[in-house]
Amino acid sequence: MKSQRRIFGTDGVRGTANIEPVTAETILKLGCAAAHVFKGLQQTPRGRGKHQIVVGKDTRLSGYLLENAISSGILSMGVDVLFIGPLPTPGIAYVTRSLRADAGIAITASHNPYDDNGVKFFRSDGYKLDDEIEAEIENLVFSGEIANIRPKASAIGKAVRIEDALGRYIEHVKNSFPRGMTLEGLRIVVDCGNGAAYKATPTVLRELGAEVFAFGVSPNGTNINLDCGSMHPEMMCQKVWEHRAHLGIAHDGDADRVLLCDENGKLIDGDDIMAIAGLDLMRGGALAKNTVVATVMSNAGLEAALKAAGGSMLRTPVGDKHVIDEMITHGYNFGGEQSGHMIFGDHSTTGDGLVTALQILRIMQTTGKPLSELSRSWTRFPQLVTNVKVREKRPFEELDGLMDLLKQAETEVAGNGGRVLLRYSGTEPKARLLIEGNDSAVIEAWSRKIADSLRRHVGA
Repeated sequence: MKSQRRIFGTDGVRGTANIEPVTAETILKLGCAAAHVFKGLQQTPRGRGKHQIVVGKDTRLSGYLLENAISSGILSMGVDVLFIGPLPTPGIAYVTRSLRADAGIAITASHNPYDDNGVKFFRSDGYKLDDEIEAEIENLVFSGEIANIRPKASAIGKAVRIEDALGRYIEHVKNSFPRGMTLEGLRIVVDCGNGAAYKATPTVLRELGAEVFAFGVSPNGTNINLDCGSMHPEMMCQKVWEHRAHLGIAHDGDADRVLLCDENGKLIDGDDIMAIAGLDLMRGGALAKNTVVATVMSNAGLEAALKAAGGSMLRTPVGDKHVIDEMITHGYNFGGEQSGHMIFGDHSTTGDGLVTALQILRIMQTTGKPLSELSRSWTRFPQLVTNVKVREKRPFEELDGLMDLLKQAETEVAGNGGRVLLRYSGTEPKARLLIEGNDSAVIEAWSRKIADSLRRHVGA
């Protein structure tokens, strides 16, 4: 029963807008439950007056629907709502702390298509919710218990709009860049994916002195992540070549991740970024415990490069939440994912694509090296990631012959330091297959076999 009624995934609640669980009715209940739980976590409001929850969103059309629904639920529990409008998810986390609110909510489906939407929650300190708190909120929604908790009419909350939220975030991000250093002389292509960073990223880069060529900055509610942004970085790479830029920056819809492009038009992914930034932090004595926290998806070559420099890499399950939890628990200050989620713990409480881009720009300016040279600081092991759309997420053990194929593949690639990883996406109806080894032909052959088997059994 628990798995049937569970709505929290690896990164909040997500699904097709106006279809359960992302409907006005369920999101309203979610707002009620969240407000009640957050009031319980902090009996005395952090600010003056009532408890307060920040509500921000990306640029999806359905954001209007969900914004009104969740705020109605919050207000009905006697908690005030602080609307901040479209802002990157890391900006929502920061503004939550800046305004001393009791919690923050981001209405977004991140890198998903526009017809999806969802909700991410942040604690008062800007970090994502613990599993226990999510479970408490979820239980209130599905048990129906929240319907019996009603403040009097005189205790209903009020909503206000915060006009300077974008400015607060912009100044925060600029403070992550060395004071006195500029980006003058740099030509930078930016693709904001028609998402939440369409104002923030171009503004920050221009204020720091760069010449900016901005794309994906005309959101209309339905074009978020559509053939642009970090989900389709080929446009960014092409524009870098056309404008003879020094760097390309591509965000996803809520800008908590970033992919880059060097001056030659070559894509730079999260593993590249972790290698460049991790090694730089180590050289400066600024990498806590000389350890980078990554996930099981990161390339083994990254680990080898860090070890060769005297450092180490710790792996977690997929999801930036797992990376952050590991960082907090053991005192690490840098980690990320191959997909472009980077957490610079000294500057942010969650993945921040703009902060990440600025850290790489800082390294470029400090070393005087182009991004192409910096990216050659490590050697990538042959790796192939295959995504298979699925109609259902049946346990892999129930799919006839699949486990035998996986074992055979593991036996063949493991002898040369390779590995096989198969999992279902926590945010999309997809199975993700990663095979890594030293023989590209072997990797491609096994990827085809396993992917074909998946399509036969559960393919969409």
